[in-house]
Amino acid sequence: MQNGTHYRTCHLCEAMCGVAIEVEDGKIASIKGDEQDPLSQGHICPKAVALQDLHEDTERLRKPIRKTADGWQEMSWDEAFDLVAERLTDVRKRHGRNSIGVYLGNPNVHNHGTLMTTMPFLHAIGTQNRFSATSNDQLPHMLASLEMFGHQILFPIPDIDNTDLFICIGGNPMASNGSLMTVPDVRGRIKALKQRGGKLVVIDPRRTETAKLADQFHFVRPGTDALLLMAMVHTLFAENLVNAGAAERLVKDMGLLRLAALGFSPESVAEPTGIAADDIRQLARDLANTRKAALYTRMGTSTQAFGATTTWLAYCLNILTGKLDIPGGVLFTQPAVDLVALGALSGQNGHFAKRHSRVRGLPEFAGEYPASTMADEMLTPGDGQIRAFVTVAGNPVLSNPNGQRLDEALEGLEFMVSVDYYLNETTRHADVILPPTAALERSHYDLIFSMFAVRNVAKYSEALFEPVADARHDWQILLELAHRLEKARKGGRLPLRSELGWKAFKALGPDPILDALLRTGPYGANLGKAGKLVQPALDLAIDSLPKRHPLKGLAKLSPLNRRWQELPKGLSLSLLKDYPSGVDLGPLQPSLPERLYTRDGKINLAPRRYLADVERLKALLEPGKANDLQLIGRRHVRSNNSWMHNSQRLVKGKSRCTLMMHPVDAETRGLTDGQQAEIGSGGRSVVLPVEVTEDIMPGVVSIPHGWGHHRPGTGQSTAAAHAGASINDVLNDADVDPVSGTSVLNGQVVSVKVWQTEAQLKQA
Repeated sequence: MQNGTHYRTCHLCEAMCGVAIEVEDGKIASIKGDEQDPLSQGHICPKAVALQDLHEDTERLRKPIRKTADGWQEMSWDEAFDLVAERLTDVRKRHGRNSIGVYLGNPNVHNHGTLMTTMPFLHAIGTQNRFSATSNDQLPHMLASLEMFGHQILFPIPDIDNTDLFICIGGNPMASNGSLMTVPDVRGRIKALKQRGGKLVVIDPRRTETAKLADQFHFVRPGTDALLLMAMVHTLFAENLVNAGAAERLVKDMGLLRLAALGFSPESVAEPTGIAADDIRQLARDLANTRKAALYTRMGTSTQAFGATTTWLAYCLNILTGKLDIPGGVLFTQPAVDLVALGALSGQNGHFAKRHSRVRGLPEFAGEYPASTMADEMLTPGDGQIRAFVTVAGNPVLSNPNGQRLDEALEGLEFMVSVDYYLNETTRHADVILPPTAALERSHYDLIFSMFAVRNVAKYSEALFEPVADARHDWQILLELAHRLEKARKGGRLPLRSELGWKAFKALGPDPILDALLRTGPYGANLGKAGKLVQPALDLAIDSLPKRHPLKGLAKLSPLNRRWQELPKGLSLSLLKDYPSGVDLGPLQPSLPERLYTRDGKINLAPRRYLADVERLKALLEPGKANDLQLIGRRHVRSNNSWMHNSQRLVKGKSRCTLMMHPVDAETRGLTDGQQAEIGSGGRSVVLPVEVTEDIMPGVVSIPHGWGHHRPGTGQSTAAAHAGASINDVLNDADVDPVSGTSVLNGQVVSVKVWQTEAQLKQA
């Protein structure tokens, strides 16, 4: 690699921060923020410097390995591909296509090559037993977007740079740099919000890092956010504060929403939520009366028993108060590669509950079953039982509820293969591990998070380092496996046309496809003066096509669409290479009604599946058990899921894997700060040191997500030395939001007591 400064996007979380990486003698000398990056403007968090650790990690796998009686052994790529294709094909022939399961982890969405090759790979496997991190994360947001706006990834994004009131419920962007809101330098943006006279309101069971910057903070009991939001809706109707503004003519079924909220007065929800009725009313009034305002919810409201209904109500509140599709409110992005429009053009808006899982009858979403039922599908005999499993960049043993049960399930499989460059808590169960190149050894473009950014930007990064000899990128691994599986399914030979297609795909790779998408997107070809002259004729030709003609759809996506006339033009891969810090494509802009994908062109304010959940919600109004402790997760700015813990600089210092507990709850149970406590539920338990703090609500305890590196047989020594305990070893995988199938990761009831060693127990 050439010495000097190289500009890139950090891929370790959703923020898309620009980094300037200094290379000397072929090695990384420093990593700093890129001040020319139009989105992050020089900001980076502590994770960015760990890019070097991950790249140079000597424990990162670089060649395929297989499990033998004598331990792990290296093998050639051809041997590995042959073995995997042979074993998967054999399982499929003997047990049927659904006997193979697939799990896709979060890092895949940071990799445009993997995104482009995932569908051919899944098609070649042919299974319906597909899972991903979605159902442990953002599924309620996707469901609400599908039901209300007609597309599963059309998310309303807070215009935080222009808002005067930002209400954050169940999110901690100071630690996450935003989530489904790509927003680097949250601290700087909150500071700017306050300087222009704006206000930050945070509502959470924990006084988070974001809450400590808030002008107003309220504790809320876990799992009751839907009550709070329903009471805010009630207040808007009761006080005649409803004004949908720009979206007024697009909204339908407002009356049904008003009726649903009738039984949820602020007084009725005050006790179960822990928020005073007057405060609830004032929140609703402030949201309604502040012209530029945005209400944002995230993980705490998403991964809970009422995750779907809570997310729906958050969307409704923004709409009812006229905050949808206005600057300073919540708007839809217009990315350079518009996956929303491309998906809709091919009929892939998303779907829900077209089928249900074999064992528990949980609904699929976009072709995936909830991850919480993976172990069921492996352990329960019968037609369709998963007997072989594929993981791609995922560690569900630590990220999925009841990780110990999933451990058991994975151990009993006939065959397992993992595409991963770490021997971790999940991949240790594999028979073969296929390690891809590291992120700095491949090109990068954020297809997904550009769609969620608080400003429209585009940035491409070339590979920083040459991979080691005979290495494979993720997309090459997936394509090769897909090709061999397709051949095996077709009796060992494919038609010439199909064979040529596979070879062309392998030869081209993802970047030429990315270039074509950029050139034909809204910021693509620059038609100049000639374009303005012929535009009327182009409009007439497009309008004259039948409504569902494919050319009409393509024209709407292309620079030929009059709607894109005012946007910057000339975007291509070569142009992005000339601007390695990225290109600013402008602020978020109003885009309705064109951006809607519902059949009738209306915003569905009262989808029936949410209305049907109102009766279940009413049960929360009944008094709960006073002595119950509810468990919630948390995140730290230095940690992003389990795969970040093999970096010494990110895990050094005081342990962050503690049990946060309010002083009153600790005293009641005879616990003191630093003392070891046993946290249990349903026969499952972990042991952690107590962190006594008033930053957490009484009746609530918190364990961070992603730890639990004590399991034997892994190959991450730094992570093992800072093992911590997994919150998912306590959580019950049978506990899901019945509306969406999302795992309940926040709000499950647990017991906490002083931990005693076996010797102490015997002595007692």
